[in-house]
Amino acid sequence: MSDDPTQVREFFGARAADWDSRFPDDGPAYAAAVGEVGLRPGDAVLDAGCGTGRALPPLRAAVGPSGTVIGADLTPEMIDRAVDAGRGGEEGGTLLLADVGRLPVRDGALDAVFGAGLVSHLADPVADLRELARVVRPGGRLALFHPIGRAALAARHGRQITPDDLRAEPRLRPLLAEAGWRLVSYVDEDARYLALAVREA
Repeated sequence: MSDDPTQVREFFGARAADWDSRFPDDGPAYAAAVGEVGLRPGDAVLDAGCGTGRALPPLRAAVGPSGTVIGADLTPEMIDRAVDAGRGGEEGGTLLLADVGRLPVRDGALDAVFGAGLVSHLADPVADLRELARVVRPGGRLALFHPIGRAALAARHGRQITPDDLRAEPRLRPLLAEAGWRLVSYVDEDARYLALAVREA
């Protein structure tokens, strides 16, 4: 899968209509991952690369009605599917058609960022992760998630895990550090992938 924004948009745009039906059992994994982020009522959180918005309802449940939930994606068709699925507004969050590398969010406005399947699609991983750090307050959190682990995902696509995978801990830790994050937890199992980082001061 390419990290070129135009190709990413084309890839996901062509698959948006049936995306949720292709992965109907991921909901509990999303909810469990959101539960590990440590969100509190009233927090402000961004779902970066939100796709069809599967993380938005559990994010809304975590921050409550007084919190702020934003879903941003650069693929219009994915945003449309999130709207059609009722994941915008009070049940989910505010939906933005935006590139996570250039967010229309002020510095330090957020308490956390959740990114499902995000890292491998970033055009410039360090710059884009630095942009996510910009919009999060010092001490805020970043969760990089996938509902299956790296080995299971590679097998699904008929590939093997390679050492240059950005999601591998030896690659991810320095990448995050360069962008202003400190990796504090890393899990890569068949059933899930979850890397948690804290925004450095």
